[in-house]
Amino acid sequence: MTKRLLALVLAFLLLTGCAGRPDWQETEFFAMDTVMKLRLYGTEEPTEVFGTVIRGISALENVLSVTKEESSVARLNRGEAVTPSEDLRILLEKSIALSERTDGCLDPTIYPLVKLWGFTTGEYRVPEETEVQNALKIIGSQYISFENDMISLKNGTQLDFGAVAKGYAAEVCAKMIREAGCSGILTLGGNIQTVGEKPDGSDWRVGITDPEQPDESIAALSLQGSHAVVTSGGYQRYFEENGVRYSHIIDPATGYPAQTGLSSVTIVADSGFLADGLSTALYVMGLEAATEFWRDSDDFEMVLITQEGEIHVSEGLSSRFSCEKEYQVIEK
Repeated sequence: MTKRLLALVLAFLLLTGCAGRPDWQETEFFAMDTVMKLRLYGTEEPTEVFGTVIRGISALENVLSVTKEESSVARLNRGEAVTPSEDLRILLEKSIALSERTDGCLDPTIYPLVKLWGFTTGEYRVPEETEVQNALKIIGSQYISFENDMISLKNGTQLDFGAVAKGYAAEVCAKMIREAGCSGILTLGGNIQTVGEKPDGSDWRVGITDPEQPDESIAALSLQGSHAVVTSGGYQRYFEENGVRYSHIIDPATGYPAQTGLSSVTIVADSGFLADGLSTALYVMGLEAATEFWRDSDDFEMVLITQEGEIHVSEGLSSRFSCEKEYQVIEK
C-alpha cells in the first residue's frame, strides 16, 4: 500500500470513524483481494494502531501474492531462487507440516491446478484430463528446495498460499493489536479474528454464513477471548459450465474441485493459520474423514454443513453455538 493511500484511509477514519461511539473505533480497507474491517476497543487514539495493522497486511501481501510480479512467491513461481523473509519461511514451514498432517488435503504447491481452472485469472474453464494429469505431476512439497538459506521450486511447481495467507495475516495482526494494548475484532473476508476481551465483558458474536443464502447467517458463535474463526465453502467462489458448478477448492489428490458432500466448514482455533488451513483441508476430506480427524486432534473445533443442509457441531463448541435449525453434536 502506498503512503498516499494509507494517508487517505486514515484521514477517512478521522473524519467518519464512529462519532458517538467512544467505546470502539472502526476502519475498512482493501487488501489480499478482499475487503477487510478492523474494530478496536480500549484506545482513544486508534489511528496509529490502524496504520500499523494496514502496513503489516500490505507487507505480507507484497511477499505472498501470486499476482504481484515482484512478490517473493511470484518470483519463486517464475523459477527464481529467493532469500525468504521470516514470514515466508515460517509460513512455508507451517504449510508443509500441515500438508503432512492432513495427508496432502492442504498443499502449498497447488497453484498449477488453481491456474488451470482459472481461479486466479478469472478466465474459468474445465481443463482437459491430460492437462489435469500433467499438473498433478508437479504437485507436492517434495518439489520445494531449501538450500544455503535460499528457497527454490523444482520441476515447474508453483506456490499458492491462498488457503492460509489471510489466517496467518490475522495472527500477525492480532499480535500487533495486543502489543498496542487494545482488544478488537478483525474481519478478512471469510476469516474472523477476535483479540482479547470486550471492555464490557460481553461475548464476541460471530455469525456462520448460510451456504444457501450467503448474505445471511445460519448460526452464531458466542466467544470469549482471542480466537480465529474461518469458514471455507464451495459457495464462496465458483463457476458453472453445462449446468455443473465447479468450486475454487481443489482436491490436490484428483486435480478437480472437491466433491465431498460438504457445503461449508467453519474452524475455531487459537491459531489463525491453523483455522484457515484446516477449513480448506477438512472441506476436501468430507464429513466422515473430517470427523475422525477432529477426534484425533485437540487444537480446534468445527462446524460442518452438508449439501443436504445437515449441521454438525463438535462438542467443544456446542455450549457456544446457537442455531434455529436442528443440528447434531459430534462427540469424541
